[in-house]
Amino acid sequence: MSVKEELKSIIRELSYEEREVTLASGRKSNFYFDGKQTTLHASGGLLVGQAFWEVIKELEGPIDGVGGLTMGADPIATATSIAAKLDGSDVHAFIIRKEPKGHGTGQWLEGRKNLPPGSRVVIVEDVTTTGGSSMKAVERAEQEGLEVIAIVTLVDREEGARDAIEGAGQVLKAVFTRTEVVG
Repeated sequence: MSVKEELKSIIRELSYEEREVTLASGRKSNFYFDGKQTTLHASGGLLVGQAFWEVIKELEGPIDGVGGLTMGADPIATATSIAAKLDGSDVHAFIIRKEPKGHGTGQWLEGRKNLPPGSRVVIVEDVTTTGGSSMKAVERAEQEGLEVIAIVTLVDREEGARDAIEGAGQVLKAVFTRTEVVG
């Protein structure tokens, strides 16, 4: 079984649910992808790192870092960084806080010393719906002096994220779309 086939199987088993939920965007939905159930699973995390790295390798390089808004992006960034290293590339993980650290240096971005200003980075997400969280991560990364090359998501719910992200001049790549996972 390929990395993507095995990963899709884990997403279907652990992350996809048909039930009424309120999404981060405030919208109501009758289905839900809980990406963290897959990204925090031992095999799921490994496969996520491999799948994201395969997508990122196809972007125009070099890519210096991967990260996004805590906490959905945290395990993805770490797994992708490790997959890249195992493939011979130094791609550092970083975390964007939702608010600045309340003590010490007051940082918004963790992993800063690995990514000097001008570093080329990819924003990662577990699930995209409207693209709002992704664009917040892009804005914060750019304020920190990083150059955002693309956004990569585990699952695009196909509910407007692509249009919003591309309309803002960014690139969205999805490991899977909702249609590919659910059928």
